[in-house]
Amino acid sequence: MAGTKALLTLENFINGKFVPCSSYIDSYDPSTGEVYCRVPDSGNEEIEAAVEAARAAFPGWSARSPQERSQVLHRLADLLEKSLEDLAQAESRDQGKTVTLARTMDIPRSVQNFRFFASSILHHTSECTHMDHVDCLHYTLRAPVGIGVPPGVVNIVFGTGPKVGEALVSHPEVPLISFTGSQPTAERIAQLSAPHCKKLSLELGGKNPAIIFEDANLEECIPTTVRSSFANQGEICLCTSRIFVQKSIYSEFLKKFVAATRMWKVGIPSDPSANMGALISKAHLEKVRSYVKKARAEGARILCGEGVDMLSLPPKNQAGYFMLPTVITDIKDESCCMKEEIFGPVTCVVPFDSEEEVIQRANSVKYGLAATVWSSNVGRVHRVAKKLQSGLVWSNCWLIRELNLPFGGMKSSGIGREGAKDSYEFFTEVKTITIKH
Repeated sequence: MAGTKALLTLENFINGKFVPCSSYIDSYDPSTGEVYCRVPDSGNEEIEAAVEAARAAFPGWSARSPQERSQVLHRLADLLEKSLEDLAQAESRDQGKTVTLARTMDIPRSVQNFRFFASSILHHTSECTHMDHVDCLHYTLRAPVGIGVPPGVVNIVFGTGPKVGEALVSHPEVPLISFTGSQPTAERIAQLSAPHCKKLSLELGGKNPAIIFEDANLEECIPTTVRSSFANQGEICLCTSRIFVQKSIYSEFLKKFVAATRMWKVGIPSDPSANMGALISKAHLEKVRSYVKKARAEGARILCGEGVDMLSLPPKNQAGYFMLPTVITDIKDESCCMKEEIFGPVTCVVPFDSEEEVIQRANSVKYGLAATVWSSNVGRVHRVAKKLQSGLVWSNCWLIRELNLPFGGMKSSGIGREGAKDSYEFFTEVKTITIKH
């Protein structure tokens, strides 16, 4: 790249220091398709250094009081807030998402998470029982499995899954793995970690249904369902990708939903009026587009978006990984577009007749992460929510999170849950102590 300024070069963060790597990988700006930085291509050597640093830091950090650790987490939240704009710009450039989304959701949510767990760490209690007939007292202690923030406590090692990822998850001194990503990668992690009996928390894919009954409030339902389908370019595991609409309102819904989708602006990430930016990579863009081609080949109709409407971008962004939000209809439940996670701005809209029918169809995929139910009938909402094979069900809303409550999926959407109580239990080991007196 002669004549251009030097590329940003990232370094690993090990034992409180930035450490250069012997080889690097190009990272592309999704909005332009150009290389904008170099990322370490780490391997066994870097993982060994990170694990050793963590092992050395563990005794001192884990011995700190909950109050001290809470203060550290609050300080981290303060620092994130102080650097909010810089972090939002960096997240947008790396991911392709709009700066607005990073500024209003990603970074503030990170701050909120640190503050929430900084508070919750102060309020956990242990269990205690007394057996009078044998003069025994039982109580539990919880010991941390992983660690938190002075040098060596947090280490960041960049690289590819097959190289650095496998070295990390198979390392005998790494007792616990929390992973968010695809099912095939999770299967590989499970294989590599099995000989060491490691604790796993796996938050995987979703093929999330929205079920819209005839008594739904469409004025609220349509804009929310557009957002739940296309927010962050559809690259959220919780995004809606199957929309089931009761037949009596199907035509009306479809007309209004397509019109609202066409108003959803795709633009460069820095455009404050843009609702969507670029997809994460060229390979992923091609994958998402391939699903639309398969749907068309199966006889489905593409009502708006890919291959139907024109996308207008500035000249310097013509090679970026942009795609219009796309709505597919006249598609069978057996189609790969209705079965497989696309993870892009593509959603399928299909009609249904009865409550029993739509529950069966919504549950007919291997995933079970999230669902939304739209109805003004409270009894129906409770019935349907109970029968859906889904770890999360939103009714008449989407993406409202309560960090006290469990987060996670069923079936191929993962193993385990996160949230105040669930995270506490996962990231600690419980010990039962019995004392005879």
